[in-house]
Amino acid sequence: QVQLVESGGGLVQSGGSLRLSCAASGSTSDSLSIGWFRQAPGKGREGVSLITATNDRTYYLGSVKGRFTISRDNAEHTVYLQMNNVQPEDTGVYYCATVHFGEYAPLTTMIPKDWGQGAQVTVSS
Repeated sequence: QVQLVESGGGLVQSGGSLRLSCAASGSTSDSLSIGWFRQAPGKGREGVSLITATNDRTYYLGSVKGRFTISRDNAEHTVYLQMNNVQPEDTGVYYCATVHFGEYAPLTTMIPKDWGQGAQVTVSS
């Protein structure tokens, strides 16, 4: 069983930056593939980014590519989501999760297993 604890959410103005953290315990995060998901008000959950256990390959939702960066700190057993130039449409609850994924279209085929508690991100215009 892996426990994930998220931190770093909050209120930010449009164009600003925010960094979310996902700290893993129960297993070292560097041996896990971690996905970030978000759920906007009144909408379903969508995959935002993925970092794979093998070779730290990264994948991004098209609307965040070039603005968000996923990374891993093995010493801290933590995965980060750096969010730059955030927009109001980035508002939502962000979750990290351990995931399995398909070889083709990894981001859209993520199957989450262990979830973090969620972090609210609110972007004001």
